[in-house]
Amino acid sequence: MTPSSLPKEKTYAMSMVITESCINCGNCEPDCPNDAISAGDNIYVIDPERCTECVGALDTPSCVQLCPIPDCITIDPAHAESPEELLLRYKQLHVN
Repeated sequence: MTPSSLPKEKTYAMSMVITESCINCGNCEPDCPNDAISAGDNIYVIDPERCTECVGALDTPSCVQLCPIPDCITIDPAHAESPEELLLRYKQLHVN
């Protein structure tokens, strides 16, 4: 088999999730392009129905870049989606 004839593995992106290490600083919430982040009871939470991992808006998830706690915001393996699905969701959320 030549490299071009090998089956291509699908790559999946996922929504993000905020872990229990969150200190409730709120840095992540105002910069989310999809309004997916809100204050929960003890930590901030990300709505997986709105999170696109910033696909469609930015090159990297803004919440991860703004969070002062390393590894506080990670990918959520419970919500695996292709980059195409995330881009479609972004476009649906931002219909003019």
